[in-house]
Amino acid sequence: MLFGIAVFPEKHVQDLANSWRKRHDPHYCLIPAHMTIREAEEWSDARLQLAIGHLEQVTMGLAPFAIRYNRVSSFYPVNHVLYLALEDAAPVQKLHESICSGPLTVVNPTYVFTPHLTIGQQMSADELHDQYGNLRMQAFDIVTKVDRIHLLYQVENGSWTTHQTFLLRG
Repeated sequence: MLFGIAVFPEKHVQDLANSWRKRHDPHYCLIPAHMTIREAEEWSDARLQLAIGHLEQVTMGLAPFAIRYNRVSSFYPVNHVLYLALEDAAPVQKLHESICSGPLTVVNPTYVFTPHLTIGQQMSADELHDQYGNLRMQAFDIVTKVDRIHLLYQVENGSWTTHQTFLLRG
């Protein structure tokens, strides 16, 4: 089964992100607005149990924190993705490094981890440039707390469902 780890921002952030995702993100109906902490990967039942034990241990030592999205950015030309970027990515970077250690170490990552909240993807270059041009002129000051992570799995129709939630308890 395919598993991944994500953070869901608070409702006001999801609502804002979804106002763009409805039109510009084909995954809108498959998963709520989120920050991917660990990319999806096929896991056996044994690997799942190792992951759960690791996540329980890691989250015990991590304290909740706040993050601020302060601008729109893009991964163009590598990917046609538009996203909300963080003012300070260090706390999410630390979360990622803690989670992606031990049994959840990513051996050959596809991309350098860049914490972000996708608001558009699989867009044409023209559409991406048009939206980016409009949104980069706007001021953003969106704060949300990060106090839990979610272990997700993908169901047959391609949507994602929470398998287990882990509170940050440090």
